[in-house]
Amino acid sequence: MLKPIGIKTFQEYADHIFLPFIKAKLRNVTRIDIVWDVYLEDSLNSTTREIRGRGIRRRVAPPNAIPSKWQEFLRLADNKTELFEFLAHQVVENLYGDKDIFTTCGQNVLCSRVHTDISSLAPCTHEEAVTRMLLHALDSANKGHRRIMLRTVDTDAVVLAVSTAVCLADTEIWVAFGTGKHLRYIPAHDIAKELDYEKARALPMFHAFTGCDTVSSFAGRGKKTAFDIWKSFDEDTPVFSSLLTDPSTFNDDCMSVLEAYVVLLYDRTCTETTVDSARKNTFTTKDRSMDNIPPTKAALLQHTKRAIYQGGYVWGQALVRCPVIPSPNTHGWQKSGGQGWQPFWTLLPEAVASCSELVKCGCKKGCPRQCKCVRAALKCTSLCHCNGNCENNEIN
Repeated sequence: MLKPIGIKTFQEYADHIFLPFIKAKLRNVTRIDIVWDVYLEDSLNSTTREIRGRGIRRRVAPPNAIPSKWQEFLRLADNKTELFEFLAHQVVENLYGDKDIFTTCGQNVLCSRVHTDISSLAPCTHEEAVTRMLLHALDSANKGHRRIMLRTVDTDAVVLAVSTAVCLADTEIWVAFGTGKHLRYIPAHDIAKELDYEKARALPMFHAFTGCDTVSSFAGRGKKTAFDIWKSFDEDTPVFSSLLTDPSTFNDDCMSVLEAYVVLLYDRTCTETTVDSARKNTFTTKDRSMDNIPPTKAALLQHTKRAIYQGGYVWGQALVRCPVIPSPNTHGWQKSGGQGWQPFWTLLPEAVASCSELVKCGCKKGCPRQCKCVRAALKCTSLCHCNGNCENNEIN
């Protein structure tokens, strides 16, 4: 959001900061779409906003003073909703001519030209601007525009732009990503061509599964590592593609493929194909910490449900004006203690509750007196390097 430097009122902010910025952008284009976020109370994003902290409520009106603490003002959803509506009306009331200006205003869309058909754009129930801007890109392409620029600071928008470029084969989609000296122009259409059709289309589901704002990532496994594994494990591509276009197709076969992918994500040399067996193997033979082994299948299932919710139901319907999105409580989320939506991690009991102390030995042969299990007066188990086949168990 543009900072109100040297500005005293909201009207001055519109007149001297926001409208001049839009005018400058209009010089080199024939159409501009301004897309704002919508803030829903009972959503996953509302929980994320609560974590970021609450600001001070201020009324947005032309003569009202601009808050001195701008960032705190923008933390409150009600403040931003009023500000966005105010600026939307300022744009269509003050900027008009031979160029098209569209701006969202809640579920509706305002246009600088009267009698313009906006039936493909409104009413729209998208919450995130990152998906709604792609709906506007589709409308623009359908009306003959062959070069479209998306301006954003959100990585999700780049991913969605690449996926959408597959659907708009004759259109260039560029992403102006970042701000200031970090601004760069990304050709989403070229990236889509570099990837094969199915991989480019499935990219949002991959992005959700490997970690985004609403879905946790796999500890210590970044996007580059995850993408490299995806390139070598192509069985994932049809699964990601299927879950993106129709999330209801998720079944045990899909889960088996995703399990095998996660195993490789943690250990490329592992021959196991299920996370539970790989978890045991990695923990016992490679002496890794609990944070550096694959999740349990029960935890991975809930993670996958959250990824399907974001990647399939939210991002997968980016080009649908009024998407049908189920409640999060059937997709790895729960409400707890009045704190909004919280991840439902697993059906299994916590290790802390069921195991106060974990002892395993690294003995390769015999388990002598120095063995950790022997010293603790415990039998060796399958978690030990000896796999429980040792003299210690014979003695006990």
